[in-house]
Amino acid sequence: MSPDIIGSTGSFITFEGVEGAGKSSRCTALIEALENQGISAVHTREPGGPPAAERVREVLLDPDLEVTPLTELMLYLASRAANVDLVIRPSLEEGTPVICERYSDATLAYQVGGRGLPIDHVLEANTLATGGLVPDLTILIDLDPEDGFRRLTRQGRSRDRIEQEDLDFHRRVRDMYLMLASEDSRFLVIDGSLPPGEQDGLIITAVIDLLGRET
Repeated sequence: MSPDIIGSTGSFITFEGVEGAGKSSRCTALIEALENQGISAVHTREPGGPPAAERVREVLLDPDLEVTPLTELMLYLASRAANVDLVIRPSLEEGTPVICERYSDATLAYQVGGRGLPIDHVLEANTLATGGLVPDLTILIDLDPEDGFRRLTRQGRSRDRIEQEDLDFHRRVRDMYLMLASEDSRFLVIDGSLPPGEQDGLIITAVIDLLGRET
C-alpha cells in the first residue's frame, strides 16, 4: 500500500488478466471465501465503481463509439480517480480490505502494451489519478488470449469495444502483464488454465496470509 495512507490497516488487493481469464469469477469466489471466515471486504471494479465512474465505463466499452488511444487513457484515469477518492481510499482508511477488478496495471498492459502509448507519460498521469496508491497484492490470472476468447464464445455474450480488438493486441497486453509481474514481488501469478477450485485455493491462501500480516 502507498506510504501516504497513514494509520490504515485495510489491505488493497487487485485482480488483473486478459479478457476471458476469469477475473470476475475468481474475485467472487475470494469474497465468498472471506465472508465464510467472517471477513468483510469492499468489492469494486475498473472502469467503474461509484456512479460517475460507471457512466465512464459505459462510454469506454461501447462498441459503437470511436475512442482514440489518448481519449481512452484519460477516461480510464477519470474513472480510477473517482474510484480511489470515493470508494477505495475511504475503505482502506477505515481498515476494510478492498478487492478491485483491474487497476493501474491494466492501464500499463492495455494502454502502453496494447496501444503503444509512452510509458513515462502514462505513469505520471496514473500517479495523479491514484495519489500514489499501490496495491498490497495483485493477482494476475494468466491465460493465452486465444483461450480466453474461446471462453467468451462459449458464454455466448457479445464483445465490448476492448474485446473486439484483434488477437495481436491482446497478446501484447498479456506480454506486458507478465513483464510487470516479473519486476514486482506484489504480483501473484495464477495459471488461468488450472481448474477453478485449484486457482481459488492458491488465491485465498495468499490473501489470508496478507491479511494476517497486515493486522
